[in-house]
Amino acid sequence: MKEKKKLTRKTVLKLVFVVYALLSLYFTTRFIDGMFSRDYDAISKFLPLNDGWNITINDRIWHNVSPDSLRFDPVSKGDTITMERTFPADTDCTGHALVLPIKQAAVTVYLDGEQIHQYGLDRIEQRKTVGSGYLPVDLPDNYAGKTLTLSFAVAEDKAFSRFDPIRIYEWKNIYRVILTENRIPLFLGCFLTIFGVVTCCITIFALLYSWKFSRILCVSLFSVCIGLWTLCYYNVLLIFAMPLYTSCLLEYLTLYLAPIPLIIYMREDVLALNRPFMYTLYRILFAVQLLATSVFLGLHAVDRVHCAATLKYMQILIVCNLLYFIIVETMNLRISRQLVHRLFLIGMLVLSGCVCYDLAFYYFDRYLGIAISTTKGIASVGLVIFIFILLVSFYLNLTQKMMQETERNFLIKSAYTDELTQIHNRRYCMEYMTRIKEMENPDYTVFCFDLNNLKTTNDTYGHAQGDILIRCAANVIADAFEPHGIVARMGGDEFIAIVETDDPGKISSMIGEFKRNILLKNEETPGLHLSIAYGYASCSPKECNIEKIYQLADDRMYENKQAIKRSGAT
Repeated sequence: MKEKKKLTRKTVLKLVFVVYALLSLYFTTRFIDGMFSRDYDAISKFLPLNDGWNITINDRIWHNVSPDSLRFDPVSKGDTITMERTFPADTDCTGHALVLPIKQAAVTVYLDGEQIHQYGLDRIEQRKTVGSGYLPVDLPDNYAGKTLTLSFAVAEDKAFSRFDPIRIYEWKNIYRVILTENRIPLFLGCFLTIFGVVTCCITIFALLYSWKFSRILCVSLFSVCIGLWTLCYYNVLLIFAMPLYTSCLLEYLTLYLAPIPLIIYMREDVLALNRPFMYTLYRILFAVQLLATSVFLGLHAVDRVHCAATLKYMQILIVCNLLYFIIVETMNLRISRQLVHRLFLIGMLVLSGCVCYDLAFYYFDRYLGIAISTTKGIASVGLVIFIFILLVSFYLNLTQKMMQETERNFLIKSAYTDELTQIHNRRYCMEYMTRIKEMENPDYTVFCFDLNNLKTTNDTYGHAQGDILIRCAANVIADAFEPHGIVARMGGDEFIAIVETDDPGKISSMIGEFKRNILLKNEETPGLHLSIAYGYASCSPKECNIEKIYQLADDRMYENKQAIKRSGAT
C-alpha cells in the first residue's frame, strides 16, 4: 500500500508539473502576443487600392476593374502587365508607402508618367531570379490626384493568375504590420531556428562520444531548415531589409535541403522492417532526392533554370517521401506496435495533411487564381508538431535502447559474475584463459587459492557464517590481485587470480599485500579466523601453456594447504 501511495504521489507531482509548464507557456505566449498586437488597430490602418484600375496583360485590356476579383490565365516568362489608376484629389498623403505584392516579376512604378521606383529589371536582363514578397515603395507627399502606373515584367513561367491586394500604409508602420500579422510564424520560425542551431552545436560534440545522437542531429538540421523556410515564406526576414531575391533564394534552399536530414533519420526505421525491397526503395528515394537537390540548386546557381521553375518537381518528391514514410511507420506499427512508431505515424499524418493543404492552396492560387482559404502556410504548424514528435520519439527510442543495453550488460555481468562474492566466476576465468592461450609470448602468473576451515565453520556456525568467510576471502584476494589482472571464484572455497606479470619482485609484493589483508580482516572481524592456502606459477620460455601453469599453481597450493595443516596454523 505504501508503494502504491508513493507511486500515486509521484504521478500527481508529475501532472502538477506538466500543468504548471503548460499554463506558464500559455500565459507567457499570451503576454508576448499582447505586446505585438497591442497597437495593431492603430498601426494597421491603410488605404486600399482595390477598385478603378485599368489593367493590360499583353494585348488583353480590362477597364475600371478590381484586381482582387480579376482572374486570368497564368502569366508566363516575358509577359508584360500594366496597371493604372488615379488617386482621389482629397487623399491624405503624408509619409506613405505603397506596398506591392511581388510574384516572380520585375516592376517599374510611375506617378504621372515620372518613374519613382524600379525593381528587378536588371536582374531579368542578367537572367537572375527576382523573387517574391512585399515590396515597399516610397510615395512623394504630393501624390494626391495623380495617376499611378505599375509596369510588371514577368520573370518565370506560370508565375500567378490573380493579383494580391495593393495597399498604402504609413512608412513607419509597414514592418510592424508585417511582424504583427505574422507573429505566429515569427515565433515558430525563430523557435525552430534557434532550437535547431543550439541542438546541432551540442550534438556535434556529443557525436564525438557516441553515434547514438546522430538522429537528433538530423532533427536539429531539419529544424533549422524549416525554421528559416517559415521566416522566409511569411516575409518576416524582410524587416531586416533583406532583398526579395535573397529571401526567396533562402526559402528555396531550405525547402530543398530539408528532406535530406529527414530521410537519413528514417534509415533505422526502414532497417527495422528487415525487408530488402523497402530498403532498396529507400536508397532509390534518397539517391533521387540528393540528385534532384544538387541538380536543381546547381542550375539555379548558374542561372540556367531557377528554383521557381523546378519547385513543382521538388514538391512531388516531398509528397512521395511523405507517403513512403507513412507506409514505413504503418508497417513498423504492425510489427512492433511500439509507442514510438504510433507517435511517428501520427506526426507523419499531421505533417502530410498540413503539407497537402498548403500545396492545394499554392496550386489553386498560382494556376487558378482561387484562394481556397484566408489561412495559408499551416505546414509550419504541422512541422512544429512533427519536430516535437520527432524529439519525443527520439527520446523514447534512446531510452528504450539504453534500457535494453543496461539489461544486456546486466545479463552479461550475471553470466560472468559469482552471485555470492560479486567477483568473476569460473565461466569468465575459462574464457580469459582461452584468450591468453591465443596470445603470442604472454607474461602472466597464475595464483590458486583455497579457503581453510570452511567445512568446520559451516558445521559449527552454520552456512550463513560460511558465506561470510567466503566473501571475506574474495575481498582480500581481490584487493591484492585484481588491480594487476583478474580474480575469480572457481567454485566452493577455491579461487584463482591471473596477473599480467611474471616479475618476481612484483609477485612478492602482491603476496605480501595479500597476507597483510588477511591479518587486517581478522582484526576487523573478531572470531573470523580467515586462513587461505595459496600457490602460484609463472609462464616461462620452457612452459607457457596456461592449462599446465594452472595445474602447477594448483599443485603448489595443495602443498601449501598440507603444510598449514601439519603446522596446525589456522
